[in-house]
Amino acid sequence: MIIYLGSDHAGYELKEAVKSFLKELGYDIDDKGAYWYDGDDDYPDFIQPVAKAVVSNPESYGIIFGGSGQGEAICANRLMGVRAAVYYGGPEDIIKLSRKHNNANILSLGARFISEDEAKEIIKLWLEVPFDGKRHERRIKKIDEL
Repeated sequence: MIIYLGSDHAGYELKEAVKSFLKELGYDIDDKGAYWYDGDDDYPDFIQPVAKAVVSNPESYGIIFGGSGQGEAICANRLMGVRAAVYYGGPEDIIKLSRKHNNANILSLGARFISEDEAKEIIKLWLEVPFDGKRHERRIKKIDEL
């Protein structure tokens, strides 16, 4: 499985740490940037390529990083077929339900609010939790028809 990564300056350091972690777990990684720290960069430049790649490859996932993760998720969710969930701390059930009920295919992390260890733990959990399907498939189809 391929995982696409993208971040702005606020998420750059966490993205780099997560990239190494995911490679150690055996995942194929495609990093869409940022490729270096630039405090003046704009997150849509890195998030849209991740969202487009995930839509083009339905067997893939994306993980995006920003200060809060909110703007990044909003940007990604503009594309039909993207279901980006935001996490910047809180109960693990947020992550579990994003996969079980929403079949989230992109995880947006708020790098200013979670530690590197917490991010790794949450990502591992998010990648392991399966979609429940059933009645949730109907709901996702309705979203795609909007």
